[in-house]
Amino acid sequence: MTAPTSITRIRAYRVELPLREGRYAWSGGNAVDVFDSTVVAVDTANGLTGWGEICPLGPAYLPAYAAGARAGLAELAPHLLGLDACAVGLVNDAMDRAMRGHPYVKSAVDMACWDVLGRASALPVATLMGGHHGPSVALYRAISQATPAQMAASVKRYRREGYRKFQLKVGGDPDVDIDRIRACAKVLERGDVLVADANTGWTQHAALRVAAAIADIDVYLEQPCPSYEECLVVRRHTNRPVVLDEVIDGLDMVVRAAHDGAADVINLKISKVGGLTKARQIRDLCVSLGIALTIEDTWGGDIVTAAIAHLAHSTPPRFLFSTTDFNSYVTVSLADGAPQRDRGHMQASIAPGLGVRPKMKVLGTPVLDVRD
Repeated sequence: MTAPTSITRIRAYRVELPLREGRYAWSGGNAVDVFDSTVVAVDTANGLTGWGEICPLGPAYLPAYAAGARAGLAELAPHLLGLDACAVGLVNDAMDRAMRGHPYVKSAVDMACWDVLGRASALPVATLMGGHHGPSVALYRAISQATPAQMAASVKRYRREGYRKFQLKVGGDPDVDIDRIRACAKVLERGDVLVADANTGWTQHAALRVAAAIADIDVYLEQPCPSYEECLVVRRHTNRPVVLDEVIDGLDMVVRAAHDGAADVINLKISKVGGLTKARQIRDLCVSLGIALTIEDTWGGDIVTAAIAHLAHSTPPRFLFSTTDFNSYVTVSLADGAPQRDRGHMQASIAPGLGVRPKMKVLGTPVLDVRD
């Protein structure tokens, strides 16, 4: 018997998201001016539509790129027609059978299926994932790589807006990075959180130099080197807490990091692991193991921000290190109903599903339309 929420159609839309600050720069000379986001609609037999979004941080960050997401969706979508969108585990199994790897391609579909599940059950996704903890979640602000003085000025500006957690983009010249960290640390106050995120940009010896030079500063070191093994060496030689990000791409890496004592915090990006279903599995494992998390994604607009908010808001506060609101970084709004920052915090919607209502005039014409 066909389920009322069986998938009858999958659409994809391409939307450009310019940055409010004009440019976002990180290690290795990488930078993005306009993000290329893909919004996915999953339509069901009973007339419900779920929404998802995938927005890679350019092609040089992770093994993912915007055009690849759309090409992958064209390959994947025909295999999903007729499946029950509410059966998120079965949909994930079907995606993994139809396409090996490429988790970022699957993320927006999985996100949209959670939106359908919430709409069908008249419950917000956060409730389905464990419930809203507290009235809001605290945000971090990413500070684009620039001179030490410019980065310190950005920290001061965002601190006035209510942020108390700051992620500095370092991973360049070690001496300059040391100056960046010290300059930003000087403008913080008691209770503020500072993270120096190298985004894999340091060699092992450079990371050890930086770690030794800032040993007196209250700062976290995030993903100092490209490989897990290099990061583990740094972890074992520093008294600063370490965050692992780019190398955490599945449950197996979380188990390995926990066994080795390789991380004090992990950065969980929804699309990097294939969507909300697998991100929730990792979140729950980390809570069981006592590992704190930053919950986010590679980038995105209102729909990604809503998904982040639901997963973060349903995470026990003592294990939620931080989260972020990507829709505040960009100039284009994709949807109504998405979380909006308020003095460095955001709230997940209590409306059914993700709580978003896409702006069809912004989305325009589908670049992909697969139906029964």
